[in-house]
Amino acid sequence: MTRPTRQRQVRRALHGVLLLDKPLGWTSNDALQKAKWLLRAEKGGHTGTLDPLATGLLPLCFGAATKFSQVSLDADKAYRATITLGERRSTGDLEGEVFETRPVNVDRSGVDAACARFIGTIDQLPPMHSAVKKDGKALYEYARAGVEIERTPRRITIHSLDIVAWHDRTLVIDVRCSKGTYIRTLAEDIGEALGCGAHLAALRRTGTGGLALADAVTIEQLEAMTEDQRIERLLPPDALLADWPSLVLDADEAGRFLSGLRRRVKHADAPEVRVYGPEPGAFLGSAHITAGELIADRLLSPPEVQALLQHAPQPAAA
Repeated sequence: MTRPTRQRQVRRALHGVLLLDKPLGWTSNDALQKAKWLLRAEKGGHTGTLDPLATGLLPLCFGAATKFSQVSLDADKAYRATITLGERRSTGDLEGEVFETRPVNVDRSGVDAACARFIGTIDQLPPMHSAVKKDGKALYEYARAGVEIERTPRRITIHSLDIVAWHDRTLVIDVRCSKGTYIRTLAEDIGEALGCGAHLAALRRTGTGGLALADAVTIEQLEAMTEDQRIERLLPPDALLADWPSLVLDADEAGRFLSGLRRRVKHADAPEVRVYGPEPGAFLGSAHITAGELIADRLLSPPEVQALLQHAPQPAAA
């Protein structure tokens, strides 16, 4: 009996950003590979991992957009976290074993005061169950072997921390923070500030930079779409740079810029700008301006620019 031949999927060059609502239990790479398969995309990557127990916004970059994924990695993040008070776990979240329980004797003013202590710039100790490297090995590898490693606190910023709900042993907070913030550690630190201990029970990322969970699509929704509808969900690569100032060059200057040449511009100095050609949607890349000189940082190739122009919304006829 001969086995049926499985047809190999034909991949294609796609350029854009997919805002995915990562499901519970999936790794970020699981979600990327599934979306990449559904889109038949040649090249793709995610912009920062979410733990399997976390859900929410996971921007996926395809084609030319992968050149700007670091922008999303470096951006501030927003989360909704559910914290269980009175119970400490070995990993700081539901994956770990309970190793201590304490009574929860707190009131609302105490919860408010404890949360307020963490707003602003603070030093945070990375958890042992994390991907931070020590001598080439991730800390979680040491943790699984029962080895405790000395760690150096990291400077982070909690821009805002709002209490959404609090009842008995459950506290729900909205957090907006700098990159590199461990919400598990924040949950544990709030528990210690309250004197009862705590662990992270659930985590949902609601924003990264200017991108919002409200604009994301689930895997199930993506599966139910036609191929054209899936492609329509892709944002252009410059969506990752939407809050940067923009600069438009004429055709001649755009060509020189794309070749990597520095250009003199009548524009204020800026550490980050997105650069366009004269046609609507002609995104060329990222740059900075120093002493009136436009200096390229990340450039699209001419074929990538043309591919984006073909899919850019056309202006309405007069």
